[in-house]
Amino acid sequence: MPFKTLRLIEPLLRAIETEGYTIPTAIQQQAIPHVLEGKDLLGCAQTGTGKTAAFALPILQRLHENAPAHANPRGATRPIRALILTPTRELAAQIGESFQAYGQNLGMRHTVIFGGVKQGPQTQALRRGIDILVATPGRLLDLLNQRLLTLQSVEIFVLDEADRMLDMGFIHDMRRVIALLPARRQTLLFSATMPPEIRDLANTLLHQPVHVKVAADSPAAETVNQSLYFVDIHSKGALLEHLLKDPAITRALVFTRTKHGADKIVRKLSHASIAAAAIHSNKSQNARLRALADFKEGKTRVLVASDIAARGLDVDGISHVFNYDLPNVAETYIHRIGRTGRAGACGQAVSFCTEEQRDDLREIERLLGKRIPILQHSIRVAPTASDLAPTNGSRRQYPSRNASSSTPPASSGGKSPEQQKNDFWRSRRKRPSGGGGGSSGGRSSGGRGSSGRRSGNRG
Repeated sequence: MPFKTLRLIEPLLRAIETEGYTIPTAIQQQAIPHVLEGKDLLGCAQTGTGKTAAFALPILQRLHENAPAHANPRGATRPIRALILTPTRELAAQIGESFQAYGQNLGMRHTVIFGGVKQGPQTQALRRGIDILVATPGRLLDLLNQRLLTLQSVEIFVLDEADRMLDMGFIHDMRRVIALLPARRQTLLFSATMPPEIRDLANTLLHQPVHVKVAADSPAAETVNQSLYFVDIHSKGALLEHLLKDPAITRALVFTRTKHGADKIVRKLSHASIAAAAIHSNKSQNARLRALADFKEGKTRVLVASDIAARGLDVDGISHVFNYDLPNVAETYIHRIGRTGRAGACGQAVSFCTEEQRDDLREIERLLGKRIPILQHSIRVAPTASDLAPTNGSRRQYPSRNASSSTPPASSGGKSPEQQKNDFWRSRRKRPSGGGGGSSGGRSSGGRGSSGRRSGNRG
């Protein structure tokens, strides 16, 4: 089914062709006709399925076809007619890029506002007049409190990544924004998951909505080839460096649990002459945007990120995703590996699993409904004294990068994945306790609390 069958106008079809798209995704096929008809919509689809275009294209068409007769196309009196609320700065910036690309032939004005940067350029754009506003909750409420904008003319409201909004504690900010919107409006709510809280929110927010759900046969994209290495915690850095020497890895995204861990990996890779940058919430917004831009342009081959990039990061051509640290929430694994294998392309997701993360692996494989294939390696790095010592804020020395041990990679010998895992854990337990393979070396893993869930360092 080509895009023209969705009743999109010619300027949008030309923009879509310019961007290199020919066939709409499942969420786009189902959502666009309903949005064009002005209906409220509740959309549920996995990350990487094209949700942004599913609302951006029909919004642009509706605003273009229903432009007020008194509107001055060049004047600063343009009211904000569409609001897209999204949880993170990176996702807001990418949605803004999508509106720019798809609306290139329509003359629509849009701007993106988020915190972490000076508000001057954002307020100047608002004064010039815009049609579409993409915003994160904090900065939007800040500018509303300063009376630098109004939402009284909003015709279409989009709440994107609603479940992530709840996870990040934005529920009260969301309700404050919603209270400032006109009662008569079209509302679109998109979410990757549909927990009870999202259903309750949808019941209060949407009026006779159309439900659109795109389910896959597997929780993970079929275009992503997954694999797993069992690895000692002190050998992870050397293994990653070894794998990144493969020229087939053209653009790699590496996920860690902690911000400190991301910075540490970047220093290690840079020392090995591998161009890398980190992106996490301790970085300034300008630094994050610069790192992301360099990654998109190919100046940086490796981007190391906390889970701030697990959702919404849409970069073409990510060939590999590395889970340097397995996430402590199984659903996060799905979002992480969804950064590759997008738009029908094939991708590779490679995970490292240490002894401390056995439970996390079990939860991930339970969600996937299958075992992740195991690969063999011969990387062995002995911990140094500084690795075993507690950190006190001073710079730590890294383990020396042994190429590999003299022992060749272990053969599976026809053993099942479960037998291979048991052999690995058994060999780890035979080591002396001073070898750093036990819990003393598990800085990157979270401990179980009384609730049975693990605590992670949010990026």
